[in-house]
Amino acid sequence: MTKRIATHSGAHHADDAFAVAVLAELFPDHILLRTRDPDEVARADFAVDVGGEWDPGRGRFDHHQRAFDGARTRLDAQGQPQRAEPYASAGLVWREYGSAYVRQLAERMGQHLDDTALARIAQDADSELVRYLDLVDNGEEAVAPGIFGLSELLSLLNTDWMEEQGLTREAHAALQMERFREAMALVRRFLDAFLRRRVGQLLAAGKVRAGQRLFEGRVLYLSEGGMPWTRVVVEEMPEVLLVLYPDAEPGRHQLRTVPRRMGSFEARMDLPAAWAGLRDAELAAATGVPDAAFCHRNLFIAVARSFEGALRLAELALAASPIIAS
Repeated sequence: MTKRIATHSGAHHADDAFAVAVLAELFPDHILLRTRDPDEVARADFAVDVGGEWDPGRGRFDHHQRAFDGARTRLDAQGQPQRAEPYASAGLVWREYGSAYVRQLAERMGQHLDDTALARIAQDADSELVRYLDLVDNGEEAVAPGIFGLSELLSLLNTDWMEEQGLTREAHAALQMERFREAMALVRRFLDAFLRRRVGQLLAAGKVRAGQRLFEGRVLYLSEGGMPWTRVVVEEMPEVLLVLYPDAEPGRHQLRTVPRRMGSFEARMDLPAAWAGLRDAELAAATGVPDAAFCHRNLFIAVARSFEGALRLAELALAASPIIAS
């Protein structure tokens, strides 16, 4: 049955664009209404960011009413409640439909995930994307400098006064609807890319755990290149200092350091400082590895043109930095 999805007219924001995009994907047979007319809102199956009600069972997802008290509880590093962050419409819709959205996307990828996996991926999306849309909409945080936050970028798609000059009321509303749909499409593109990456990480986790351990477990060798390994290694393999795997270019292999924490640029162990920024003959001379090809000047990646060469680089790096601070 066709669903009627109502949200407010006028300028759009990231939270309503996100929330409506999620519902529109889950209910492809829908009519989208941008209105503040109470009767139109009342007749809708979903009312997003408008209507003054929060009642998921009735499809009501507004957060502007005075009595609204919906909030996430953030935890500190020790797992203790830190502070409450009020929901906006993005978070309210994702709270109810996030797992269903992830399920649908995974099935399009040909993957069938259990409820636990779906809930974890949906929670990751909330923690790393959705909550920031809510924070901005509620005036809690700017979250990014200048225009580089997603909320600010989406707001740039709103019409401006120069475009609006001379437009009839109907033409203005049509242009605003067009821009709103652009915002929906953009935020869904980022959301889907994030979720595909998380699904890929989940599917790769078993292969990462089964990877060959070299040099007394300090080097993890993955026979397939391009697999997302960081989270599994950071969270489950404290003894692994370096990860070795095939490069996209045939024959070449990459040697990567392991970050101490997810999202950190600080590594458990850096590559030798003498290698920084060297390429080809210079790196070969510095290491004694004839097919050494490259070492990043920030010492987190080195490349050789063979597995044997990359393995030797790993051995040399470990010998130069045998101890790691926890």
